[in-house]
This record gives sequence, C-alpha cells and structure tokens, in this order.
Amino acid sequence: MGQYENLKMKKSVSYFFHAVTPSRHHPVTPSRHHTITSSTLPKALLTILIACMHFIPLQAQISPGDLSNPHAHLEGLSNCTQCHVLGEKVSNEKCLKCHTEIQTRITLQKGFHSSGEVKGRECLSCHSEHNGKNFQLIRLDIQKFDHNLTGFPLSAPHAKKECKDCHAPAFIADPKLKAKKNSYLGVGNECLNCHEDYHLKTLSNVCLNCHIPDLFKPASKFNHNDAKFRLAGKHKSVDCVKCHKIQLNNGKKFQEFKGIQFSNCTSCHKDPHNNQFGQNCRQCHSEESFQNVQGLKDFDHNKTNYKLEDKHLIVTCKSCHKGKFTDPLKHDRCIDCHSDYHKSQFVKNGIVPDCSQCHNLKGFAQFSYTIEQHNQAVFPLKGSHVATPCFECHKKQDKWSFREIGSKCKDCHSDIHLAYIQSKYYPEANCALCHNENRWGDVVFDHSKTLFALTGAHKDQTCRACHISRNKEGAIIQAFKDRAKECSACHTDKHYQQFEKNGKTTCEECHDTENWKASKFDHNAAAFKLDGKHVNVPCAKCHKPTTDGSLIYVKYKLKEYKCESCHS
Repeated sequence: MGQYENLKMKKSVSYFFHAVTPSRHHPVTPSRHHTITSSTLPKALLTILIACMHFIPLQAQISPGDLSNPHAHLEGLSNCTQCHVLGEKVSNEKCLKCHTEIQTRITLQKGFHSSGEVKGRECLSCHSEHNGKNFQLIRLDIQKFDHNLTGFPLSAPHAKKECKDCHAPAFIADPKLKAKKNSYLGVGNECLNCHEDYHLKTLSNVCLNCHIPDLFKPASKFNHNDAKFRLAGKHKSVDCVKCHKIQLNNGKKFQEFKGIQFSNCTSCHKDPHNNQFGQNCRQCHSEESFQNVQGLKDFDHNKTNYKLEDKHLIVTCKSCHKGKFTDPLKHDRCIDCHSDYHKSQFVKNGIVPDCSQCHNLKGFAQFSYTIEQHNQAVFPLKGSHVATPCFECHKKQDKWSFREIGSKCKDCHSDIHLAYIQSKYYPEANCALCHNENRWGDVVFDHSKTLFALTGAHKDQTCRACHISRNKEGAIIQAFKDRAKECSACHTDKHYQQFEKNGKTTCEECHDTENWKASKFDHNAAAFKLDGKHVNVPCAKCHKPTTDGSLIYVKYKLKEYKCESCHS
C-alpha cells in the first residue's frame, strides 16, 4: 500500500472519481466526491483500490494545476502534506516552516509582512499556487506599493529610484537570499549597505548623524560646535573646502575632515607680520574680523568725549574714523552713526526717537521695552502672549514690523477648525469664544447649543476625548460635525450584543451618564422577575463570567429559568 500503509488506516483517504473521455477529464462535482475509509470498505477491497492508484494518473485528477517553478520540486501526491494539512486548507505555519527568512522578519516584527496591512492574513491570499509553472508568486503593483509598510520610508531621492536599483543581488549580504530571483528581502537599511563610504572609514559609519536622506549635501545635521574646533566669527562663513581640502586617495576623490591641525592661527593662515609680533594673533585680532584691532598703540579712548563701551569696544577704528582720527564726529544720538533700522515706524511728530530708549550698547538684539509699556499699546499682552517671544509676532518675515500686524486671533493663528466646526459656533473665527489666552486647552463651550447636551460623566470629559484623535500616521483627525449620538459610537459593548434589539443596543435603558452602574435596570421588567429570597441574592450568584472563544464577559441572557438550573 506504499505511503498509505504508514497511515495505518487511521485517517480517511478522499478521492475524486471522474468520468474520463479520450479528450479531457470532466470537472469535479459534489456528486462525484466519495470518502473511502477502513470502516466503509473491507480492508482487502481498500488495498486493491489503493494499489490501482499506481496505474491511474490521479494527480491530473486531484491536483488543481501545476505548481509554479519555485515550488516545482514539491510536485507529486507524496509531497501534498508539505504544504497542505489533511482535510484543511494551506496553513501559514507550513509556508513559514520553509520560508524561514519571512518567519524571522515576522518574529522580529519588522518588514512588510509585519505591517498592519499584511499581519494576520493568510499567505495564500497573496501567493496563490497551482496556477501553472510560469505563474509569478510575488506580484507587486510597483506604482501603488506603499513602501512605508516595509518600515523603511523612502526619502525624496530614494523615491525616484526604480525598485531594481536597490533590490539587487549586489546589495544583499545573505547568500541564500542573494541566490533567489526577484526577491525583495535582504537589503540592509544602513546607508553603507548600498552606498560607497566617501569618507574611507575616517568617520562614523552612521551617515545620518550628519546627513539627511532627502539631501545628502550639505551635511545639514552636522554641527561644527560638536567638533574639537568650534567655528566662531568669520570662520562661520568660510567655505568648508577652504579648510577641508579635496584630494585624490587611491584614485578617488576624498575630502579630509579628520586630523586637521588648528592649534594656532598660522596652521591655516599666513602670518602677514612675518612673526614680528609673535604667533599669538589673538593679542590684537579676533575671529570676528582680522581688521578688528583690539589696541592701537595703547590708545585709551576713554580720554575722549566718547567712552567706548560694550559693542563699541569691538568696532574698528576706521568704522567711525573714516578720515583722520582727529576729525570731530557727531556722537550725541545713535542715529548720528546708525541708520533707522525700523524705517520711521516709531516717528512721533516728525521726530525719530533715540535707539537708547529701547536698546543698549550690549547689542541691538537686547532691548529694555517692558511688558508694561506693551500693555499701553494697541494690543495688551495677556496669558500665554506674555511668554511669547517678540519675534514670533514682530518678525514673521526678514524685517521687524511693529505697526498694523493684526489684533485678532485669525490675524496670526491658523483656524484649525475651519471646515470642521460650523461658523455659527464661533462667528468671525473668534477663538476667544471657547479658548482663553492663559491655557489653550481650557475650553469653555455650551454644549447644549448642539444636539447633544452633556450630562453626568460626559461633563468631565475634555473636548479632545470625543472630537480629536490621531490616525496611524500620527496626523490629527477632527470630528465635530455629524457625530453619532449613540453610546456605541464611542463606547465598546461590554455585554457583546446580549441586549441587542433589531441590531441596536440601547445602553440608556439600564445606564445613565452619572456612572456606569445599571441604576435604571428593573429586574421585574426582565424575563425573570425577582421575588422572595431572590430579591436579596447578589447578581453575581446568577450572572457569572463566561468564556466565548477569546471573549470573557458576564452572562445576563440565560437560556432557561428552572430551579434546577441554579439549585442542586
């Protein structure tokens, strides 16, 4: 009996008998499906029938079609159980037992097969078999495929590439995966898995420490202040290649970033004084500018009518003394030397106020304009506006602006509720009708103006709890209009349809919004009225937790109410 002897007659053997014509086999119909077991036929007859199978081309009658080329080695009746479970469909366990590379990714919860779109689905739903030798088991619509499901979102440059540019054997380290045809597995997600190390192992292997995927040049994440040589003054505007030279290394372009000498200025700069004043350039110069001479023949400017203080101490002499040093200079007001940066925005009665009313010599960025002064202006600062930096409102563009910049919320803030909340609830987009300047999350809104008045525990909920959520990408979803009012729209039915009527569970028949206790439930209105001793019996004595598959819940709908159902 061959392989069937190994079954020792413990399992049924199902065969499909077909009427055979010289031209073709008839299709299988339910009327021709028979089950032959050791209990329905004598063992001798069953042995004869099984022996006949060796002379009848049953595979052509049983198999729905040829296996594809990758699975061609599994052809034949003796291999059916490699993929199929007797009496059942193809199981994922069978597939993953062979395709260990997929099983490993799923176990690690990585990759496309661990995504929400694929996880939990049957392998057979995407990878069909018995469709012919040349059938493609892996078929992707490249134009519509969402690469984010793989756990590796495509940056702008990567998105322009063809799939085969990255999913190529050259970028696959695993020999088994490399040998596969049309495989999308095995490509690493580190930059150097695919790209050549431009720095020739002189820097970290983690390219994303300095670069971003969307634009490799410049290295926008690199902060020179984290290096041993911090950039200051004019060094900030020097082109990188001035210090980090590009040269050839083994025939390839290489830019040197490590090991550059910087112990002294003369490591990079030529000494124009030919060592006349020594090598300590900082005694007279600064990185702000080489022309910033800190001392001119030990001249003491404090002996003049204008004492140099703070920022003026670092101004070059020639910046003020454009002619001879002995020529008189006006210096009573800031505008004697400085132009009106604010373009007459503060002019009153034709007079430009002096900068010193708001600024000091420590730097133009520092000012003495107080909140109290601001509150005397058109827009008094309140709540969170007090802590808002000046530039948030007054420097939205390149220049500072202090006139006619807006006084209503919508002048500065985007209306995030536009198209989500009807304008009748906040006319003219007046945020202050619900929000306040002290705390944006403190919302005051009369919900009774809507069709759903808040009562009980609903009063304690925040607006966000019902109206704001996030999708799987983390984007905020607003839902104000057309919100369903049924309990089931927000709450889970913990009774699992026990009290469902006409496809709907009406929670408010038993519960109210004050708490979740069934305060409105009247047992006398149920199928079993309580009387006598039953009145004082705790609910849990009769209504006990029950298990239905993976669900555990309290059983309230009892099948019968006989005494012996509860009492022994």
